[in-house]
Amino acid sequence: TLEGLNPNVIPLIPKESKFQITDGQETKSVLRRQLPLMPAYAFTDYRTQGQTIANAIVDIASPPIGHITPFNIYVTLSRMRGREGIRLLRDFDERYLTSHPSEFLRNEDGRLAKLNQETLTEW
Repeated sequence: TLEGLNPNVIPLIPKESKFQITDGQETKSVLRRQLPLMPAYAFTDYRTQGQTIANAIVDIASPPIGHITPFNIYVTLSRMRGREGIRLLRDFDERYLTSHPSEFLRNEDGRLAKLNQETLTEW
C-alpha cells in the first residue's frame, strides 16, 4: 500500500510511452499517457458453479457486507484448472481454511457416523 492511502484502495498510476511515427519524409514524436486498464468483468462464487476457468484474480477476504464461508472459498478455488491460474487480490484470514466450516455440519457428520456404525453392527 502507499502511505496515506486506504488499504482498500487500489491506485491507478498513468503509464507513459514514447514512440515515433514516420510518414514519408516527416517524423513525429508521440507521447502517450493513459491508465493501464484492461477490459474485464467480475462474478460471484455462485456464478462460477459448473464452469471451468483458466485464469482468475480471486478475492477471498471478508466482504464489507455479509460474510464468507469455507464453502464459498471451495467453490471459487475449485473452478480453476490449476493453481497456476489463480492470483489472490489481497491477503485473507487463514482461519477460513483451518477452522471447521459449520457446527451443524460437524454434528450431522457425527450423527451419520453413528447411524453407519449402528447399521454395520445390526447387519
